[in-house]
Amino acid sequence: MFDYEALRLIWWALLGTLLIGFAVTDGFDLGVAALLPFVAKTDGERRIAINTIGPVWEGNQVWLILGGGAIFAAWPPLYSVAFSGFYLAMFLALCALILRPVGFKFRSKIDHPRWRSVWDWALFVGGAVPALIFGVAFGNVLQGVPFRFDDTMRMTYEGSLFGLLNPFALLSGLVSLAMLVMHGGAFLALKADGPVAGRAAFAARIAACALMALFAVAGLWVALGMSGYNILTVMPHDGPSNPLLKTVERMPAAWLGNYGLHPIVLAAPILVFAGAGLTFVLLRVRRAGLALVTSGIAVAGVIATAGLSLFPFLLPSSLDPNVSLTVWDASSSRLTLLIMLAATLILLPIVLAYTAWVYRVLRGRVTGADIERNSSAMY
Repeated sequence: MFDYEALRLIWWALLGTLLIGFAVTDGFDLGVAALLPFVAKTDGERRIAINTIGPVWEGNQVWLILGGGAIFAAWPPLYSVAFSGFYLAMFLALCALILRPVGFKFRSKIDHPRWRSVWDWALFVGGAVPALIFGVAFGNVLQGVPFRFDDTMRMTYEGSLFGLLNPFALLSGLVSLAMLVMHGGAFLALKADGPVAGRAAFAARIAACALMALFAVAGLWVALGMSGYNILTVMPHDGPSNPLLKTVERMPAAWLGNYGLHPIVLAAPILVFAGAGLTFVLLRVRRAGLALVTSGIAVAGVIATAGLSLFPFLLPSSLDPNVSLTVWDASSSRLTLLIMLAATLILLPIVLAYTAWVYRVLRGRVTGADIERNSSAMY
């Protein structure tokens, strides 16, 4: 039914879809947590903000697990290099993410201002730090990661945690943080009540402007000051999964190549500016529901821009460009991709349908009256 080339393209698209699904769903959870100390001034207001995401954050986080599982099963070399090279960064992100369930559960155990303030800041760390680290990781991927393979495909990584914190990667981290703060603010403007919703809308408008500015600066940096990667040899798209069989060179502005070959790729960055701009306008006129949709479009545009700029690369190597991982030489076998695709076509619609049903059941705002009526049952 599908040849090897088609399966590789399908799984590249599915990986992008899972990353977008994680950023759009769990992204507003991270954004709400990052905004918590700034948009909610009293304990009651903070409980409103927390309970907007309390029923859904665990389900949203499943998209991160699905993305990691897809990388492990469909792109084993990518999983090996990324999770080994970015090990400490991933560890920090996971530690921060662990603060979320702990913060949700422990915050309400003791009714004391200092106790609850500590856990509020823990929730802030659990939202802001992963948002920043995920962007830093993408920034390093665009620059190339310091790894190499020997002739037996044993991987060597020569980077460090502090090496990941280079200027462009930090700029990418700020893009990610602004993106998710905008998305979280739009969600709070829709789901919260009273002053919390108003402050969140204001914060989201600021974040939307910051996203457009930071994204433009990052784009100019990629176009004018960053070397990308280009494949010199003709690669069979249905050939063996062996990254040692090609020749790659670094060259200025190489990441812009796809925009010239396929002008439709320009739609991705356009979505970022259009989505963020519309989010600003819609929140200004108090159309929070539509603003959440447009902020999600901007989030999808940011991730699509990175993926389409890199294509067909998945993870370029700054030490030895020839061993960079691409869509055509880093996948699992054709049979594996085919079996996983069949399972995905059956199970993913069920996940989407159930998720849509949950959000429908949980529609409506969280108000101070709701907190008072159900004080013991809510965070």
